[in-house]
Amino acid sequence: MPAVPLSSLHATAFVTGASAGLGRAFTDMLLAEGVRVWGTARDPARLASLAAHPNFTAVVLDLRDGPAVEQVFADASVSAGGFDLVINNAGYGVFAGALEADADVWHGQLEDMLQTTLRLGRAALCGMRPRGRGCLVNVSSLAVEFPLPYMSGYNVAKAGLSAWSESLAYELAGTDVRVIDLRPGDFQTGFNRSAARGSGGDAPAAARVWARLGRNLDEAPLPAHAAADLRRALLARRGGIVRTGSFFQARLAPLLSRLAPWSWRHAVQKKFFHLS
Repeated sequence: MPAVPLSSLHATAFVTGASAGLGRAFTDMLLAEGVRVWGTARDPARLASLAAHPNFTAVVLDLRDGPAVEQVFADASVSAGGFDLVINNAGYGVFAGALEADADVWHGQLEDMLQTTLRLGRAALCGMRPRGRGCLVNVSSLAVEFPLPYMSGYNVAKAGLSAWSESLAYELAGTDVRVIDLRPGDFQTGFNRSAARGSGGDAPAAARVWARLGRNLDEAPLPAHAAADLRRALLARRGGIVRTGSFFQARLAPLLSRLAPWSWRHAVQKKFFHLS
């Protein structure tokens, strides 16, 4: 039996952070499946390599401008005739001590990556629910289960996003509108290189953590791996938690974490990041 194209389930998609990393991999996968994609970036020049594709529409969107995000999405939705699939992917890291970091930077990350992302997700679902179909993919992180040292703002934002996804799953039960809580591990992207460095991030312990994070990314799978995992979940019409990454990060570590007490997991994490 021939494979079913994803476009038969999701004809239109809106992807934030489509210019690079996981967002670019998701966009490339969707376009290859015949899906019409509206992809966002803060700088339209970063979408130039996609602009020539007949099924791609570039959208300028900045998470830091929360109220404007909803209007940008509404305009794109009118242009698309509604979105069957929305992927909340855009985000960034701030590497800093939880107590040393400037409060405005920490709160700004929560505003951008949680509050604004929720605004966009809510707008997406308000369009899907009347039509009785659609899927919202909230790109969270395995940091929800294994918090990253010196990235507390990122951890909190992603944990909040996962909690919201679970809340939605209860409220949308019995409908054909699904929510996927996608939890990527490490992938070979520019995430670490683009992360801002804040106060407390230059301490000796922080330097060891930073070096470990860099090695993890260098040795991680390519972003296309995450796109393939998401494609399988979408074709299977799955909802709920979908983990993606290396076998250890996405399969083995979560299983061991569920079986082991918190103190054991905490000790392993400290050793892994050379914080013992």
